[in-house]
Amino acid sequence: MRIGILTGGGDVPGLNPCIKAIVTRAHALGWETVGFRRGWAGPLFIDPENQETIDQHTIALNGSVVRRIDRTGGTILHTSRTNPGKVSAAELPDFLRTPKNKNSPDPIDCTAHVIRVLEKLKIDALVVIGGDDTLSYAARLHQEGVKVVACPKTMDNDVFGTDYCIGFGTAVSRSVEFIDALRTPTGSHERIAVIELFGRNSGETALISGYLAAADRVLISEVPFDVDRLAGLILADKLASPSHYAILVVSEGAHMMGKEIVETGAPDAYGHRKLGGIGQHLGEELKQRTRHNVINQSLAYLMRSGAPNALDRMVAMAFGTMAVQCFEQGETGLMMALRDGNYETVPIDICVQGEKRVDVAELYDADAYRPVIRHVRGKPMYLY
Repeated sequence: MRIGILTGGGDVPGLNPCIKAIVTRAHALGWETVGFRRGWAGPLFIDPENQETIDQHTIALNGSVVRRIDRTGGTILHTSRTNPGKVSAAELPDFLRTPKNKNSPDPIDCTAHVIRVLEKLKIDALVVIGGDDTLSYAARLHQEGVKVVACPKTMDNDVFGTDYCIGFGTAVSRSVEFIDALRTPTGSHERIAVIELFGRNSGETALISGYLAAADRVLISEVPFDVDRLAGLILADKLASPSHYAILVVSEGAHMMGKEIVETGAPDAYGHRKLGGIGQHLGEELKQRTRHNVINQSLAYLMRSGAPNALDRMVAMAFGTMAVQCFEQGETGLMMALRDGNYETVPIDICVQGEKRVDVAELYDADAYRPVIRHVRGKPMYLY
């Protein structure tokens, strides 16, 4: 059997251990493994009749190649936010351009080409590691008859159908570490710190990180905030602090009441514009309203930098091993998942059947803008 592997979307710690686990298990069965470089851009940019493009966009994966990768973050396969089902004319590979499509105003569906590439490379089955966007295209390929399974990853922990995604635990650990560290300059200068974390539609990373780091206030993507009320609350926090400072954690997807989320640039292949900047904007608003100095810090890529923690290594290795075991048992069209503390498989298209968001009623005080854990008994480990 010949298995293809790819990683798509934003990188997170834990991708390399997952890749290694897939390769290790597959090779123990005498199977071959091939990695596609740069996510879905790998098969998209391969010309089946041009060996040079195959060499550029694939890598043979064996024991020596993956021996040490589990100790590092990121992905040795690299990644992209490519969607072969919706490729703009400007991003279409030259060999796929035709007089009809080269100036097309509409996205071009290159799925038939991707399937041809998989057939040319004699890929019997595919393991896709990614977030809901990357996995949604894996579900599309499953509908087209491709044998595929998926491993969910995202530090936002927002893939529907699983309680946990690769990368979440490390992102929280990194965030707590840096929030704690930022107390030093914030307290020394008696300021308000506005710390922005990743989190487009789900504020879970900000919520859990702020809760564990005992931030004074936390703004999440799910609840619009009133900047005047927030200014009064954070100023009261600062004045009540023996060290005369306050910590505000904000998810990048958070937004003021009546305002849109802060986005820049053109939409990507999945319709998302680049998020980020609410922290800086909010810092200016708070400075004007409170007349107190503000420190702005976006943790951004620091949250996804470096090696995975023990939890993310454990989950990544388990997901990778389980993915190959699915092929052993003749099962495809599945996503690896953690549910109620147990490893399970769910239908691969579950990721497009719903949304995973913070349970505001259970975990958040929408008036005080801070985490509140109303019940612990019966909750999973991360309280999601």
